[in-house]
Amino acid sequence: MKILSRYVLKEHLGPLTFALTALTSLLLLNYIAKQFGNLVGKGIPWSAVAEFFLLSIPFTVALTLPMAVLVATLHAFSRLAAENEITALKASGVSIKSLMTPVLIAAAGVTLFMIVFNDQILPRTNHQLAVLQSDIAQKKPTFALREQVINEVSPGKLFLRANHLDEASNLMRDVTIYDLSDATRRRTIYADSGNMALAKNQSDLLLTLYHGSMQDVPVLNPSQLQRLFFNVDLVTVKGVANQFQKSTDAQNKGNREMSVCEMQREVRRGRADYMEARKDFLRGMKQARDNHVKLGADMYATDTHVPSNISLGATYCWLLKELRIPTLSAQGAPPAPMVPQAGGAPPVRPGAQKAGPVPVPPPSQSGSKALPQKAPAPTAAPIRARIYTTPPPSAGLEVTPSTITVAKVRLLDAKTLIDGYEIEIHKKFALAVACFVFVMLGAPIALRFPRGGVGLTLGVSLFVFALYYIGLTAGAAAASQGLLPPVIAMWAANVIFAAVAVALLWRMGKEGATARGGDMREMLGNARGWMKQRMRLVHLIRERRTER
Repeated sequence: MKILSRYVLKEHLGPLTFALTALTSLLLLNYIAKQFGNLVGKGIPWSAVAEFFLLSIPFTVALTLPMAVLVATLHAFSRLAAENEITALKASGVSIKSLMTPVLIAAAGVTLFMIVFNDQILPRTNHQLAVLQSDIAQKKPTFALREQVINEVSPGKLFLRANHLDEASNLMRDVTIYDLSDATRRRTIYADSGNMALAKNQSDLLLTLYHGSMQDVPVLNPSQLQRLFFNVDLVTVKGVANQFQKSTDAQNKGNREMSVCEMQREVRRGRADYMEARKDFLRGMKQARDNHVKLGADMYATDTHVPSNISLGATYCWLLKELRIPTLSAQGAPPAPMVPQAGGAPPVRPGAQKAGPVPVPPPSQSGSKALPQKAPAPTAAPIRARIYTTPPPSAGLEVTPSTITVAKVRLLDAKTLIDGYEIEIHKKFALAVACFVFVMLGAPIALRFPRGGVGLTLGVSLFVFALYYIGLTAGAAAASQGLLPPVIAMWAANVIFAAVAVALLWRMGKEGATARGGDMREMLGNARGWMKQRMRLVHLIRERRTER
């Protein structure tokens, strides 16, 4: 049986490698076509461009590997059935179950690999890609500039604001430039329009302004104003893009840049915020009823059920902890800015204790000197600060509709935060388990239509995967809007396809024994026959309703 198992797995290895390479290349080429113009010709080193595309491969593989597994399963079993190898094996006493066992074990291994890949490798590469994209955006000025915002073009020296920016042509409308490069005067430039480009050295920024004015105000004599009108003006900003620098500091992560345990920690914090907001909301509603405060119907319809503490992410993280497997560290809140102190004292962070004199205890009655005591350790600043625009009902103030509305907003925000992380956690596991489900689904389909060939493989693969991703996307949207719990929304597609696969596996012994029939024409004929039967049934029901 070991020889047979190796033979069956070998039949899957070639199609799996080809399908994974082809599908990944197609999606990656599509992504390259969209991003290539933003990278080439902007003075970015080729090493950074190569790193950008290498970091784009993992999230592409996370999508294409389940589909490649389905393609490999369909192709391998279809070929075995078309060449009557399945019939020969059954005549030799080898059951279909024996053929499926090594494939299912291998599929379980791929599923475990995908779980580790989605949890450890994918978040790291997504985070590195996000940091690299941010660095590239700073390299090209038009990428970093935003409309109707004062943008810092040169740190502390030149600021630019434009009501409209066209990234395709670098054209600007309603431009205002604040030039602070000269400490003796403040210069402000207004222009109706302008154009932006990098110089030939790919270092300096050239701003060509049209139809505007320039105002100079001396710092020592603010009452003196010098105003100059122009039709065309050229402003050169030195060293804007003189060097591409990669960031080394960590930045805040999105949910796709975090591991399961990182997101689970955020879920736990969000659940604590939810329980506190729920407590304030329910207390406010009770006081409003006691004080006969009129509230809208939406207040009484607010969902305040307690979220479950048991989740797939918590179980997974507990298992990793028991196995002593290291996980990604959770991101903390960014440090608070330093606040200057009066009297020339060094700045401190909010929430930190000021260093004071060391308390010295009184001497003992025996006259011996007391040992010096260590200063108490400063209290760490809280990880997450809560900001209330209106005091919560728990503050003991007068209850008004606005205070209850604030509590409701906090409640809904915490629920949205929890659902967002839960959706991403379940998506990581659902995509991994899809590899196992597709093996269960692909084998009976291939054995039922042994002469389907490449047409069956590609057609069924595209159809199944399109349905699966539509279900996954629709489930994520439903969970984001609170229509379904995340666990149901993200696992519904897997459950449906697994149920169909189990039903097909149950009937797998009824496939054709020879290569005659079982091709795409038979499949289409069966589909047409089923549709005709359904149409006759519908027509019969309508006739009976008409007779009544």
